[in-house]
Order: sequence, then structure tokens, then C-alpha cells
Amino acid sequence: MNYPKFPTECHSMLCKYLRSEVFDALNTVQTKHGFTLEQAINSGVQNPDSSIGVYAGDKESYFTFAALFDPIIEDYHGFKTTDKHTSDLDTAHLHASNPDPEGKYILSTRIRVGRNVDNMPLGPAISKEARKQVEENIVEGLKTLDGDLAGEYYPLSGMSKEVQERLIQDHFLFKEGDRFLEAAGLNRDWPDGRGIYHNADKTFLVWVNEEDQLRIISMQKGGDIREVFTRLVRAIEGIGTKVPFSYSEHLGYITSCPTNLGTAMRASVHIALPNLAKDMAKFQAITDKYHLQIRGIHGEHSESEGGVYDISNRRRLGITEVQAVQDMHDGVVALIAAEKALEEN
Repeated sequence: MNYPKFPTECHSMLCKYLRSEVFDALNTVQTKHGFTLEQAINSGVQNPDSSIGVYAGDKESYFTFAALFDPIIEDYHGFKTTDKHTSDLDTAHLHASNPDPEGKYILSTRIRVGRNVDNMPLGPAISKEARKQVEENIVEGLKTLDGDLAGEYYPLSGMSKEVQERLIQDHFLFKEGDRFLEAAGLNRDWPDGRGIYHNADKTFLVWVNEEDQLRIISMQKGGDIREVFTRLVRAIEGIGTKVPFSYSEHLGYITSCPTNLGTAMRASVHIALPNLAKDMAKFQAITDKYHLQIRGIHGEHSESEGGVYDISNRRRLGITEVQAVQDMHDGVVALIAAEKALEEN
């Protein structure tokens, strides 16, 4: 592979940090799973409008291609090569009552984590056979879940039209990845080896072999953040009895995209803030203080509808899961207080 030529308008982290000397040093090496620099950067090369532009093919990628990944991780997360990540899923450490017990502002709460299976290639590098094995291992882990977490697994392959329509109606069905994931190799053999699990109450969901091998999701209407987090932790612990998760003392939980490293967590609420939305400077100041991200109601790059926003933690690496959820809770408390003050004026 020759050094890629990027357009002048490319502002991705790949463009920023793939200097010619880094390229020359890494171009001939590969990980034990045969993952190469060309594969790691293909998404960013094919899509120069990427914000990041790199994907890992396995845990080893982060160390084999450290000369490229390390500066990207430090830039995005503010996390140095000498830093260590700490995990904390102890619900007793979370101080979070419902910020909106009357249900006036918070429509719903959702907390999810990404996980990948230890000692297996990640999605960009995995073979069809290994992906199927990952699916089988995860399904065995899901079978251990009981009580309110008990549910059913629906493989995407051979899914009936009836089940497909129901999952679409519930907004549970994930589709083939976008052009960024396609170029990263994450759409190969679609839909083989992929599937969805959910419980009877539809408050717990697992995506199998989407961008990461597991997306474990806890959700419900309203603002009981503690209840949502507690359900998620029970599920992670249950699945973890059968499925060893890929983890590094330096980078935390390993994910295919470096932006999700660490906690691999996104804790969010859909919240109505129609008055605060008229003063975006004030809105942004509050979310910045609590390390939160503002998105439209349909997620990244979408618009708000009726003053409803998706508010989530921005930090993932170098803080614990409890801290990530605490950021979101405390920020939401401040946002509701600001909204109430504007209502009274």
C-alpha cells in the first residue's frame, strides 16, 4: 500500500496523525490475527469526511499500531499512554434519585455499553466462522439471564417478516451499517451471525455483532436513572459469567472504534427543554460543565423536535461507569433547574 493522498479539506484524526514516517513504520506490520494498517485506515481513506477514520481489528491493534492510535486517543479522550483506566459498576456508588419524578421533562432514559469477546478478533477482522462462534457464545450467556431480564433471541438471518416488523415498530431492529462501517469491514457476511435479544418488558436489549460484538442496553420511560443503571449492571454481570469481555488496564473495555474505549458507555435521556433551547449559549454552558453532549432526538447529526434533545455523557475513557452516569444525572438536574427558572420568567 502506498501512502494515501487525502483531500485538503480532510479534517479527520487519521489525516491529522498519519504522517508519512508513521505510515512507513506501520505499513509492513500486522497483528496476530493478520490485521493490517491498510485495514485499520480504510474507512478514513474511503471517507475523508470521517471525524476519526480508524478502526481496530483486535485488541492487539491498539498496541501494534500505537504510533497512530495513541495520539488519536490522547486527542479525543485527553488520555495519555501512561494513564490507566478504572472500571466501577457498583451501583451503591451512584448518587442519583429521579431528577423528574413528575415526568414533566424526561421522556425516557437509556444506558448502553459496548463489549467484545476476549481473545477474538473484532468486527473489522473477524471471519464468518468466528463471528458465528461469537454469536453462539453470547446466546449461551443470554440464556443465564432470568427474572425481568429473561427474554428471547432473534437471529437476523432467516427472520420472519412478522418478527422483523415488530422489531422495527419497537425501534429495536438494527440495520446494515453505514458507509463508514462498510469501509471498515463491519458489514461483511450481512446478516449472518447477527441478532437481537430483548426481555418481555422491552426494557432490556442486546444487539449481537453490530459495530461491537455486544451492545447491552437498558432503557425505560421516565427519569429513574438508578433503576436503568442497576438493570444494566445485572445484565453485564450475568452475561459475563459465560462470555469473557476484552479489557485492558490501560484502555479499559476494548471496542472497534477508539471513541468508545474505556467504559464504552453512553448514558442518555430524551428531555424536553423548549425554553432553554432558545438560549443555546446557556444550554451549552451547562452541558459543558457536566461533560455532556447535546444531540437531536434521533441521535448524532439529527435535529431537535419540539424542544426535545438527547443528552448524554461525553467522557468514556479515564473515568468509571459510575462517574459517567453521575455526570449525566447531575447535568440533567442542572438543565431542569434552568428550564424551570425560564418558565417562571
